[in-house]
Amino acid sequence: MRRTRAAAMTGALLAVCASLFTAIPSAQAADSPGFHVQDGRLLDATGQDFVMRGVNHAHAWYPDRTDQALKDIKAKGANSVRVVLATGDRWAKNGTADVTHVVEQCKQNRLVCVLEAHDTTGYGEAGAAVPLSKAVDYWLSVKDALVGQEKYVLINIGNEPYGNTNYTAWTAETKTAIGRLRAAGIHHALMADAPNWGQDWSFTMRDNAAQVFAADPDRNTLFDIHMYGVYDSPAKVTDYLGRFVAAHLPLTIGEFGNKHSDGDPDEDAIMAAAQTLGIGYLGWSWSGNGGGVEYLDLVRNFDANQLSDWGTRLFDGPNGIRSTAKEAGVFGGGTGPGQQGSCAVTYRLSDWGSSFNADVTTRNTSARETLDWKLDFTFSGRQKINSVWNAKAVQSGTDVHITPEAWTRSLPAGGSVGFGLSGSSVGPNTIPGAFVLNGTTCAVS
Repeated sequence: MRRTRAAAMTGALLAVCASLFTAIPSAQAADSPGFHVQDGRLLDATGQDFVMRGVNHAHAWYPDRTDQALKDIKAKGANSVRVVLATGDRWAKNGTADVTHVVEQCKQNRLVCVLEAHDTTGYGEAGAAVPLSKAVDYWLSVKDALVGQEKYVLINIGNEPYGNTNYTAWTAETKTAIGRLRAAGIHHALMADAPNWGQDWSFTMRDNAAQVFAADPDRNTLFDIHMYGVYDSPAKVTDYLGRFVAAHLPLTIGEFGNKHSDGDPDEDAIMAAAQTLGIGYLGWSWSGNGGGVEYLDLVRNFDANQLSDWGTRLFDGPNGIRSTAKEAGVFGGGTGPGQQGSCAVTYRLSDWGSSFNADVTTRNTSARETLDWKLDFTFSGRQKINSVWNAKAVQSGTDVHITPEAWTRSLPAGGSVGFGLSGSSVGPNTIPGAFVLNGTTCAVS
């Protein structure tokens, strides 16, 4: 995020069909020692689907706050943190020893570490910003802190690498940057930020992501959209995110907020769509914002006990971090053996003692469409279903068998289907421990 962001998109989003994207072959990185992209999904070193649920921390400007901040961020339920680093071109350089320390602190706190070079922010419009080539120079200069950490670290090549000037150069420059990193022996999963101060109102990243991905010899690049004032309605949010999912192109929301000087982002829509589509998000930012955007502090004065309204929303609200984050498998979390990211289920329980509702979302993380799906689970106690919508349910004792309605029978690759149920209960009412989709046990969040 920059301190003052240019006004973004004018006019409505174009209704361009998803066929604009070129089909991309699956990543051939199953034997990768670290994070790798497969069929449009980010998998960790254990082969499990990993969905980021975390925050940004401005280490470059507040290095003395980092150790405690990472502990507090983990305690709030996050599974990942995006760490601001400086290349030395615009702000004081975070050198090899410093980066090594940050990575070790992330690992100690069981947080996946996304390292980003911030000096590229707004290149072409912000006078002090540097091009992506300088970010690559930086990563090569701290290579000793990175190699061997592929299980724990993603490299975000350069933050918001173009403003609203000359942003059409993004495609070629991003390809070149990726090529240089690979040629130098850096085989981490990479993140490529969008131009237009990260918001891609020009759709430059959206419409060229396929060719950038194909140009990566490792097929291991994740795309990063920043959602601020441009994304002020559910339609804009779901259209942008949905096109990447439909094209099997990996995407995460590397920054977003509940307010911004360039407009009012729809954080509820962003978080709901991210949860439905299985897309990661990282809220901006832990603490220390200035320049008129102090409202983006998640906690006040780096005090974990002083959550702001934005922090309360991000951590504890619907589709928030505390209820949806799942620790990476490399730390012993995730979904367990044999569950290679083929399905995931989110079960949102609203319990009123003797009655309850549950909203259930089943996500197909495989590469194939599933028709006429079947979902089985077992209640943990004395629950009884009284009604169900968008699906059909048969209950036998504690066992529940769900089948689709005609309008929910298709579960597309990378897509999801939701249904709800209401019922009565006696005694404790908890989320079922396991869900089985067509014979495959799914991840549960």
